[in-house]
Amino acid sequence: MKSFQLHGHAALVTGSTRGIGAAIADGIEEAGAAVLRHGRRPEPGQQNVLLADLGQREAVSTLLTEAFARQPGLDLLVCNAGSFFDTDFLEMDRERFEQTMRLNVEQAYFLIQGFARELVARKRGGAVVLISSTNGFQAEEGSTAYDTSKGALVMMTRSTAMALAPHQIRVNAVAPGLIVTPLTSGWITESPEKVRHYEKKILARRLGTSEDCAGASVFLLSDAARYIYGPTIVVDGGLTVGQIGSFP
Repeated sequence: MKSFQLHGHAALVTGSTRGIGAAIADGIEEAGAAVLRHGRRPEPGQQNVLLADLGQREAVSTLLTEAFARQPGLDLLVCNAGSFFDTDFLEMDRERFEQTMRLNVEQAYFLIQGFARELVARKRGGAVVLISSTNGFQAEEGSTAYDTSKGALVMMTRSTAMALAPHQIRVNAVAPGLIVTPLTSGWITESPEKVRHYEKKILARRLGTSEDCAGASVFLLSDAARYIYGPTIVVDGGLTVGQIGSFP
C-alpha cells in the first residue's frame, strides 16, 4: 500500500543518534521521508546531527528553529528523547525528579506545541509520535519518577490529540517494552538470570531490539494511520499481555 510510504514528508526525530530513536529515524528514511536527527552529541561517523540538550528549557525553541530552517517542509515529529535518573523512592530528591520531568515530559510538551504552531502558521497538517514505555502502564521497582513521566506521556498523547485534531495534526504514541538499548544494556549484561525470567514472560521469547519499534512509529506517521488519533501502541513482544506469563 502506498499509504504506508512517507515520500514527500520531512521528519524530526529527537534523541536519534542511537538506540530506539536511531532505528526509528532509519525506518522513516527507508519509508521515503527526509529525516533530521537530533542528539546532545553525534555518535562516531555521524554528520548533520542537530545538537541540543533538551534538558535545558531554551533548547526546545532553538532546536525547532534550526529544524525548520533546515527542512521548511517539516511535517512529522517523533518525541523520543528521554532518560532514566531514578534512585530508591525514599532517597529521591527534588532535583532528580525535576530532571526526569523536564527531559521526559516538559520538553515533549513544548516541542509538540512549537511544532504545531509552525504547522498552523504554514497552513499544513502533520503527525506526531511520542515514545512512551510500558512503564507508563505498569510500575517497575526503583522507577517511580521514570514511571510517572512515561505515564504522563500516555495522557499527553490523548490530550494533545484532542487539541490538535482541528488543525489536521494527528498525535499518537508508541510504548516499547524491554528493548536492548545503550540505556538498558548495562543491567542486561550484569543480570543474566533476570533476562531469562523476562524471556519466559515475553511471548516472543526474546528481548526487543530498537528496530522492533520502528515499524509502529512509521505506521503512525503515515497516511495508513490517517484515522488514528490518540492511542498508544504497545510494542513489547507480549510482555504485558499476561499477569504471570506463559510457561514453556
